[in-house]
Amino acid sequence: MEDVTLVGIDLGKHTFHLHGQDKKGKGLFRKKLNRKQTIEFFATFHACTVVMEACAGAHHMARKLASFGHQVKLISPQFVRPFVKSNKNDFVDAEAICEAASRPAMRFVTPKTEARQVLSALHRVRESLVRDRTKTVNQVHGFLLEFGVSLPVGKATMTRLAAILAEHSLPPTLVVILERLHAHYKYLNEQVTENDKEISRHLAADELGQRLLAIPGVGPITASVLTAEMGDGTQYQNSRDFAAAVGLVPRQYSTGGRANLLGISRRGDKNIRRLLVSCARSYMMRLDKQTGALADWVRTLLTRRHSNVVACALANKLARTAWAMATHHTVFHSDPTAVV
Repeated sequence: MEDVTLVGIDLGKHTFHLHGQDKKGKGLFRKKLNRKQTIEFFATFHACTVVMEACAGAHHMARKLASFGHQVKLISPQFVRPFVKSNKNDFVDAEAICEAASRPAMRFVTPKTEARQVLSALHRVRESLVRDRTKTVNQVHGFLLEFGVSLPVGKATMTRLAAILAEHSLPPTLVVILERLHAHYKYLNEQVTENDKEISRHLAADELGQRLLAIPGVGPITASVLTAEMGDGTQYQNSRDFAAAVGLVPRQYSTGGRANLLGISRRGDKNIRRLLVSCARSYMMRLDKQTGALADWVRTLLTRRHSNVVACALANKLARTAWAMATHHTVFHSDPTAVV
């Protein structure tokens, strides 16, 4: 057991499968343990490299094992899959994790801190609430349209739904259903408001988040999401790697020495990508009031490219700017002569 230098863990909800090997890649042990036994095992095991897939519970386990002196690495599951040999089972998965971690060019995921995980949870809850709120509004519009009442698109009409119901002769049972949906909408709206306040409190206490707010078009939600998901940015070698990680660079299908670039890859976190593109569109809507090198670059690009292409290109630039600010601890300057 003293020769073990690398341990791969296939995480589960209740049970964990461990595969240990030496520096030459020879398997030395296989164990199936529950959560408590796994923690007790590594608490007394000599310091080594522990590798897991970046999935549910991985960040908590990484922090726990790191406190015992182990070097913990997380790998994206998509990079482990090619190393699974023959038939799939949990021990084979653990061995594949070790094999993937042994590759010198392998990319790893930086474990999140508790604060970043809490912030990520807040944003996921917010997404769910907003999605449910939109669904509720659409249901109200759909039910009313079936009875000949056409309302303008959007949630603004929900504020005067009671007056709309009074203006039209509708079945009593339908009115009760719509009133319940209206009450549900108001509850969801209150929850979204409370969630936004909590996010604002977290952002106010975060130094990086405050600096990211200076980027053109970036608001509190985007700055908070970048803080939670990107962190200090050290897991990316450069700004292009971060832009590629969120799917804002072209896909490549090149062969025979001929480069062929397609549309954006749309890989990685689609929420960050959506927010950055929204920030870019917001900036472009007020382009006539913008000055500086960034505004001039966008105007020049708009003369020869479609606005959708420009929005993605600007989102790419915003992502790179955010990474540079996070890693180099700099502040954004709108002055084109200033050094960022």
